[in-house]
Amino acid sequence: MQTTLQAPSSTMPDVQGSEDRRHIAIDKVGIKSIRHPVRVKDRAEGVQHTIATFNMYVGLPHNFKGTHMSRFVEILNTCDREISVENFEPMLRQMVQRLEAETGHIEMTFPFFMNKTAPVSGVQSLLDYEVTFTGEIRAGGEYTFKMSVVVPVTSLCPCSKKISDYGAHNQRSHVTVTAEINDHIWLEEVIQMVEGQASCELFGLLKRPDEKYVTERAYDNPKFVEDMVRDVAAQLNAEKRIDAYVVESENFESIHNHSAYALIEKDKRVAR
Repeated sequence: MQTTLQAPSSTMPDVQGSEDRRHIAIDKVGIKSIRHPVRVKDRAEGVQHTIATFNMYVGLPHNFKGTHMSRFVEILNTCDREISVENFEPMLRQMVQRLEAETGHIEMTFPFFMNKTAPVSGVQSLLDYEVTFTGEIRAGGEYTFKMSVVVPVTSLCPCSKKISDYGAHNQRSHVTVTAEINDHIWLEEVIQMVEGQASCELFGLLKRPDEKYVTERAYDNPKFVEDMVRDVAAQLNAEKRIDAYVVESENFESIHNHSAYALIEKDKRVAR
């Protein structure tokens, strides 16, 4: 006897789409921490291949029991892998449409690499930065986009330098810039805005002459955590492609078991 497989019935119940009687809407429902290969624009090479971790959510009305989780993955797999600021909005709007939602939210976090040249020896090496793209569709269809980059740098304490007979303590700092932009801006440009205001930038590979240079560079350019965020904020204030920003600096203290921290937030579209 020959057995034939039959296609699933089109009348299979849609449990997620059934009615919910509790009348409580959910602000965000979806999937977290799904990794997917992407291509990101690179000023030096044109494009950079990397792996991104996605969080994808929609708002769920009070009358629906659940959302269709598999559709988030489908959207990710049918989307153009060259993710950029320009095509982030179409991906988000597609998600909201496919999930029949009014609001949506996507976070995409990935390592971004820059080729750094040591200041004396000229040896080259890659340094990684953590970047996050965040897009949101609000009720009524308004779209917002933010890009965030964590820039590791060196900071040297002005107080330690002033009071010590020799030497000064320094630390590695993470400066995070989160910006709303109105025109294309390279990730490399934002990174360089930060690195230019640090006591010294970091490098993946240094020879002994380079170590001497970066040590003395930091010593000649001391910065409190307050100096760091103010100096970076001044650069962001002067950049017309940035509408609003948050700049944070966390200095991982080398002589304390705590971090020093400072933050400046500004919306340049709002008069002060």
